[in-house]
Amino acid sequence: MKVESTPFEDCFVIQPQVFQDCRGYFFESYNQALFEEKTGLKINFVQDNQSYSRKGTLRGLHFQKGAYQQAKLIRVIQGEILDVIVDIRKNSPTYGSYFSLILNDIDQKQLFIPRGFAHGFLVLSETAVFAYKCDNYYEKEAEGGILYNDPTLAIAWPELDQPYIVSEKDAVLPRFNSIDPL
Repeated sequence: MKVESTPFEDCFVIQPQVFQDCRGYFFESYNQALFEEKTGLKINFVQDNQSYSRKGTLRGLHFQKGAYQQAKLIRVIQGEILDVIVDIRKNSPTYGSYFSLILNDIDQKQLFIPRGFAHGFLVLSETAVFAYKCDNYYEKEAEGGILYNDPTLAIAWPELDQPYIVSEKDAVLPRFNSIDPL
């Protein structure tokens, strides 16, 4: 497992070692001991989630508030997405900044997102299966979000050959300057 830093403290891009041959491939998608050794973090994942989406689907930017904040380890099982995170930690030197990267089923990279970030993604392939581990349980009352195209954040979402597919709920999320930092 190779671990790369990002511009954000305790946020890492993780590249598992993939073994390929004429039969296909194998890789260890998560190993707690290696994760702790390489990142220096002790995370207790308690929930796994998975979603299926078609091309142009934009989900986010979502987060959990208060005692229900979540750290996440995310990956793409099938397809390709642009994954985006926004630092909403009040006292962080990178508060209000975003980071994005392509995640896909070819290189199998993963992204570890610590608590205190809003998260979203855009499906670039015809379909995508997206999976993530969480270190805290989901709580509906603790939901938060930021409008994906807020000009304050200036996220460079790519143009596609079709309009984005955004849920009614995500289309009316508040702007960045309206949320309470975590």
